[in-house]
Amino acid sequence: MPSSQGINILRRRFAIINGDDFGFSSGVNQAIIKAHKQGILTSTSLMVSGDAAQEAIALAHNHPNLAVGLHLVLVCGRAVLPPTQIPHLVSSNGNFPDSPLKTGLRYQFQSAARSELRREIRAQLIKFRDSGLSLSHVDGHLHLHSHPFVLSILVELAQEFNIRVIRLPNEELGMSLKLDRRRLLTKLVWSGVFSLLRRYGETLLTSQNINYANRVYGLLATGSMTEEYLLGLIPQIEADLVEIYFHPAVPAPGEPFNGSPGAGTVELAALLSEKVRQTLTANGFELTNYVRIVTNSFSKPS
Repeated sequence: MPSSQGINILRRRFAIINGDDFGFSSGVNQAIIKAHKQGILTSTSLMVSGDAAQEAIALAHNHPNLAVGLHLVLVCGRAVLPPTQIPHLVSSNGNFPDSPLKTGLRYQFQSAARSELRREIRAQLIKFRDSGLSLSHVDGHLHLHSHPFVLSILVELAQEFNIRVIRLPNEELGMSLKLDRRRLLTKLVWSGVFSLLRRYGETLLTSQNINYANRVYGLLATGSMTEEYLLGLIPQIEADLVEIYFHPAVPAPGEPFNGSPGAGTVELAALLSEKVRQTLTANGFELTNYVRIVTNSFSKPS
């Protein structure tokens, strides 16, 4: 596999710190830029159909060191294509369903939905390309991009849109539970489901020479990626190439939350924490992003 082999040969450690939901709202945009300028955030994922997507694109152009990927929205959000073109995917107002389970089953078993799905995914990639930003990576809202059918479409489109990295959630259940045992049943289910999806994804992406991180942290502690959690997590990480993702936000009157109330503020504080930065450094991690990794870090040393 390109990602893990290259890093192990170099014997260096890299951490990509990503902020999801860029473009969701002005408050999310503000938090991501603040975490990039003042904290440890090196990367973000853009919702091209988000209410504040155009603001996010302008901010990204003004901060060229911030790597930007596509946060594919296929659930709990708005489509790019009009409802008349994808009637099996969205409601009459253009919104996807809110249930990842029901949505995933629809994509799996409804042939009409699957044919429309490819058109919508392509439309989101086109809209990202039209932004003028360089595509760092692809991930997905609520990780629906990990669905086998969705992932296979992304692989089919990888050459056309220069998709070089796709997120595959992958973290150790035991490590997470040792730090925080809340929502135990949910964590058990998520760990089982995404472990299966990870195995499928690794095989598919490796066969197509598409990169992915050794470990991706954020799923099992979503909304609770606090300073305390990170200070316990980072020293336990054994992988050499990791992504840690967050959902930071600055609350703004009249704007919706991209998580539970208060969670975005807590996660922003963790991204701004000097203790977290020092802990990453103490454990040998270099802060980077996928653009730098793909461009510079996979060649063998001379």
